[in-house]
Amino acid sequence: MILFDLKSLGELTTGSLLKRENRFLATALVHNQIKKVHIADTGRLEEILTPNRELLLLKNRPGLKTDYTLIAAKMEEGWVLINTKLHRPIAQKAIEQGVLGFIPKTLQAEVTFQKSRLDFKADNAYIELKGCSLVQENICLFPNAPTSRGVKHIQDLIQAKEQGFDAYILIMAVRQCDCFKPHPTRDPTFKAIFTQALAQGVDFRGFFIRIDPNLHICYDGELPLCPDEL
Repeated sequence: MILFDLKSLGELTTGSLLKRENRFLATALVHNQIKKVHIADTGRLEEILTPNRELLLLKNRPGLKTDYTLIAAKMEEGWVLINTKLHRPIAQKAIEQGVLGFIPKTLQAEVTFQKSRLDFKADNAYIELKGCSLVQENICLFPNAPTSRGVKHIQDLIQAKEQGFDAYILIMAVRQCDCFKPHPTRDPTFKAIFTQALAQGVDFRGFFIRIDPNLHICYDGELPLCPDEL
């Protein structure tokens, strides 16, 4: 199932990572020239953004502070999506195709609940999406850095459930693994609220995506919760 066509973004090219300068900026060698690359992912990505890593880059329009935007990185398993701005349109297509276990009659993106904005509302269900790129010992882990925003969103899902709505934590894994669990140490507060949410009836759904040779982002199966989190 194709969820997104990366070629629709614009002019794509490849380069080689020189250095991640800060959370949002890297330098890369592109066509034998040193170029500035915007990183649209604030995670640590320490196992992915390593020197000489091949990158898939989108050429930016003139006038911006960077020359390219990072789209994906070449790992052993192939291209891995590294751009959180693309998560929502990809997940929206997956939800429309039934990744939550039902085909919604109505689907809204960026919906207000209480004083927050959640990623989706599908029929009577509020959904918060999290992209997962960290894999350790063949387990998908989130978050890869502390996320007070992520904690607040899970708290919102718990409140939505208490008010009679359905609620889902939706994890989109960009790399293969055996199962998902919240990271045990990088944000203990997130781990605790995730466990509380499941105990209070918030549903978990997870799925894999992959980038095929034609640069299509495809649904690649269900991501289960690790048994010790059930």
